[in-house]
Amino acid sequence: MSTIVANSLFEQLASAFQELESTNEPSSLKDIRQEAFAQFEQQGFPTVKNEDWKYTNIHSLVNKPYLLNEDMDVSNLDLSQADIPGLDAHRIVLINGQYVLAFSSLEDEIGLTVKPIEEASAEANFQKHFAQHADKTGSAVVALNTALHTSGLYLSVGKSKIVSKPIQIVHVATGSSDFFAQTRNLYVVEANAEVEIIESFITLDGSAKNLQNKVTEIVLDENAKVQHYYLQLASAAGAYINHTEVYQSKYSLYNNYNCNFPGASFVRNDINVRLDAENVESHLYGINLLADKQLVDNHTVVDHMKPHCESYEWYKNIPQDESTAVFNGKIFVREDAQKTNAFQQNNNMLIGDKSTVNTKPQLEIFADDVKCSHGCTMGQFDDEALFYLRARGIGEESARTLLVHAFAFDVTSRFSNDIVRTYVEDLVAKGLDKK
Repeated sequence: MSTIVANSLFEQLASAFQELESTNEPSSLKDIRQEAFAQFEQQGFPTVKNEDWKYTNIHSLVNKPYLLNEDMDVSNLDLSQADIPGLDAHRIVLINGQYVLAFSSLEDEIGLTVKPIEEASAEANFQKHFAQHADKTGSAVVALNTALHTSGLYLSVGKSKIVSKPIQIVHVATGSSDFFAQTRNLYVVEANAEVEIIESFITLDGSAKNLQNKVTEIVLDENAKVQHYYLQLASAAGAYINHTEVYQSKYSLYNNYNCNFPGASFVRNDINVRLDAENVESHLYGINLLADKQLVDNHTVVDHMKPHCESYEWYKNIPQDESTAVFNGKIFVREDAQKTNAFQQNNNMLIGDKSTVNTKPQLEIFADDVKCSHGCTMGQFDDEALFYLRARGIGEESARTLLVHAFAFDVTSRFSNDIVRTYVEDLVAKGLDKK
């Protein structure tokens, strides 16, 4: 597709859609795109008048033109920002959403299928699940992605396949002019299969400002198990709108570990988990250490649709300087979801004198035989504890790091991968020492 430059982003997107209409995609996929673009045209970009976006204004991000689908020079790129010391993992590299095999190291594993999303339309799991989950949320930005995505990743783990080591997916943003990238991912984990996925988001030095609209659908069949990490390490040039839709079948387990660090100027994460069978378990954990004028908005939905399921959610926000953290966590317990056990907690430590937290934990219960709780705490740095540590010979910088690690421990101690936990703890220390 050609690079498109127009007077408004909406005009660009309409022109890009017309170009996609002339491609040789299967008619079924074209129908999905047409329906999605019609929905986006009707809704437009969300504004602060939308309840789910009341704390998060994206007007400045979408009120300007961008390059769409810019040609990339992928030679001699330095991806070391994504390295995790001591981690032995398969690596998949997406540059502005494009799967680049030359940078990927994915040894053959029988039962594991990985390919660009644009080459996956013939796959049975693609035909069964693509746009069948995220698009039912009514989200305008999901509809836009469905209509206009041109890149992304298809990953399928076959029945009873236990992937031998973690899969690290490195999302790289790079470009010489301001650009808008839309990435679509579909991960399907079949019955009794297990996989650990670590997604790292980085920006290459010198990259122009960029807006990323990413949608990931994750499907877990019966007794499947997924450990899933998000490590947001992009620079201030990056703005990210991420939507993750998880659909679980009986006896499956999905754990998400969502970590955001000083860097990306804007991050919006929507993580929705649908527990649509009995005996399903889901855990959502979040660590958000922010700095400067960052805004990181985490919206989660845990939807208990059937009986005998369990969910556990714990998010911690640590805003510094003039940064803003937003947390909106919703738990739904449907009428049929008896014997549900659901927990949600959000804790906030405001370090910056001008930092802000907007938090809204929500719990809606339509069943009567359940155990559910949710809560929120707000506080500032404990100067007495800092004085106590300094009085015992610990330097101020080290003492601050210890106190923040102690605050984050409830979440980091639950990481399933010790190497990633150590890496995240180191990133926390570096984020506190950014000055």
